[in-house]
Amino acid sequence: MTETMASSTNIETNGAAHDHILRPRPRKPQHSQVSELARQQSSSSVDGLLDAPHELASGVTSGRSTPIPENAPASTKALSSARKQVRAEQRRRLFPTIEFASRVSHFDPNSDYRDFHGFFNLFWIGLAIMGITTMLRNYKDTGYPLRVQIWGLFTIKPGHLAIAEFFMVGSTAVSLPLHKLFRKSQGSWTWGKGGMAVQSVYQVIWLAFWIAIPFIFHWTWTAQVFFVLHSMVLLMKMHSYAFYNGHLSDTEKRLQALDQPGSASKEPAYSYPTVENPMGTQRHSVPNVDNSGDSDGEGLSQLREDLARELTSPIGNVTYPRNLSWGNYLDYLLCPTLCYELEYPRTKFIDWTNLIAKIIATFGCIFLLTVISEEFILPVLQDSEARLSDTESATEKLLILLESISWLLFPFMLTLLLVFLVIFEYVLGAFAEITRFADRHFYSDWWNCSDWMEFSREWNVPVYSFLRRHVYATSKPTIGRSNATFVTFLVSAIGHEIVMACITKKLRGYGFVCQMLQLPIVMLQHTRWVRAHKTANNVLFWISMILGLSLVSQIIVIYGFVTSHYRSPVNRM
Repeated sequence: MTETMASSTNIETNGAAHDHILRPRPRKPQHSQVSELARQQSSSSVDGLLDAPHELASGVTSGRSTPIPENAPASTKALSSARKQVRAEQRRRLFPTIEFASRVSHFDPNSDYRDFHGFFNLFWIGLAIMGITTMLRNYKDTGYPLRVQIWGLFTIKPGHLAIAEFFMVGSTAVSLPLHKLFRKSQGSWTWGKGGMAVQSVYQVIWLAFWIAIPFIFHWTWTAQVFFVLHSMVLLMKMHSYAFYNGHLSDTEKRLQALDQPGSASKEPAYSYPTVENPMGTQRHSVPNVDNSGDSDGEGLSQLREDLARELTSPIGNVTYPRNLSWGNYLDYLLCPTLCYELEYPRTKFIDWTNLIAKIIATFGCIFLLTVISEEFILPVLQDSEARLSDTESATEKLLILLESISWLLFPFMLTLLLVFLVIFEYVLGAFAEITRFADRHFYSDWWNCSDWMEFSREWNVPVYSFLRRHVYATSKPTIGRSNATFVTFLVSAIGHEIVMACITKKLRGYGFVCQMLQLPIVMLQHTRWVRAHKTANNVLFWISMILGLSLVSQIIVIYGFVTSHYRSPVNRM
């Protein structure tokens, strides 16, 4: 009977020394935190007797330690309090406390969080899905994974393009012997007198000749756009090289003339515009210089130092004219910059993994651009052109144009992003890796722009730096700030119009008008009421950017661009 009761009540004795005390059989806790709490309590028991609960501890005791008398020294009380706090922190709570604080989400406008690289990876995954599904659909419909209308344009006269590229790049090197001629001259052929005019005339003839080559040989629009854009890049490089070295040659002549200071110019040294000093300034004024012939005066010493500093690179390893070599010029052509300097910061080595990744990404972007054009842009343009030619109603034509524009919005947005990536991230990044060019600030966060002036500064940093250094900074002292801004936009607009004319093979003025319209828009965006709504301005910026591309494409369709440029490749050979 006793055994049956013991079994039914599930009890057992707790050791020989305490046989008269019955304890419940310990059960395994179901929760891990409860198990940990039971383990701690079990380890604190003595001979099976559990400690009294902490809630029953006296207020003058430390729980499990000797009570502290009220008249104990302050140091003893502090040590006891510290022990109690440490033990309290070590005890685990069954339900851990969640800390709440005043914080904002990652996408909140007031957030300082800027790392969204995961979305960049998601962007590429989405493009990969689009490319794969497009090829599968094409294979199902036609038996081929890709269409060939645009791909066929790449195979037309590639030899002509390669030969023209070789001679065009080589012809820019004329600037080096021309500059050496100007430097040695002491008469009317110095840079400040006749050299600048000769170089400018050569650049105008050079640009006109190479822009005419694609028209003469009837190249496809893809080859022509690439060739014209490259010619623009080389023109800016050649101009920066010639004009900066021309300034240095005049500076060298001034420094040498100070060996006989009696007849030398005492004007302050002019610092040519740089990245750190984009406007260019006079280094120091020289108030104590006179024509007394004192070659050891403080003013002359300062002037000599300023001129010598101007002839030395900011890093300090190269001094003019040691930079006048073919190796230096070739290195400058390969460096991803449009502004010439005596020396550039360099990385210690080439990251081959990064270089290979950028090369692969370049061809991947070109592939995706072609797929988007073949599948989502060209069919819409062809259909729009055919429907417009078959109707006479103005209302029907307007509806066709609006429908086509809506179909082109998303493809052109993807095209814009891919063109940006292939140029400013991958092509320029690859050349920076090849040349170990360390300054890779080719763009800023233009996607957060709230006005067009900000976009012009952050979308294309190399071109912006060139225009600010060689157009705005050089014209501002003569014509003022407002006129210098107008001239800068005018030069940029002419460049855009040249590119548009090469695409359409007609001078229509689309690019010029669109570029110059930014001036009144910028003035409106800089008003106090408009500037205060930054988010709205960014939304309007994106809408105008995407909508503008679609509108320009429809204008091109109206003038028959699609029919004239997408005939069979066989007939264009």
